[in-house]
Amino acid sequence: MIVAVLDTNVLASGVAGIARPESTPGEVLRRWRAGAYVLVTSEPILAELIRTLTNQYFSARLVPAETEAAILRLRSEAVVQPITANVTGSATHREDDLILATALSSNADYLVTGDHELQAIGAFQGVRIVSPREFLANLMSAGNERQ
Repeated sequence: MIVAVLDTNVLASGVAGIARPESTPGEVLRRWRAGAYVLVTSEPILAELIRTLTNQYFSARLVPAETEAAILRLRSEAVVQPITANVTGSATHREDDLILATALSSNADYLVTGDHELQAIGAFQGVRIVSPREFLANLMSAGNERQ
């Protein structure tokens, strides 16, 4: 089974776009809920997601109950991974080091991000760093191989 860590930007956009069929991050979350991959997150990612979903942009698009339901679903259905890997100075932003550490701690196959600076790394200690669109293409390819 594919194991993936979603960056906060993908999670936030996915939560906001899950009801829209044209939303790539929404489709990434729909695929998780359908069992296409194992979603791993961590407390630092969840804390950043809560901050993000309560900012003005997202609070204008989501009612508080939607935000609470999304966080509850992630806490109960995703793997909340303790960070056991130490990553410092590998990304351009400190919070991105925590995203990389989550991926390493969980032995993830993919780190899915909309952050172009992270995507430019390409791979980090065996973890492929891809865009949401590329991740969906890889999921579809893996699904076709199993058939």
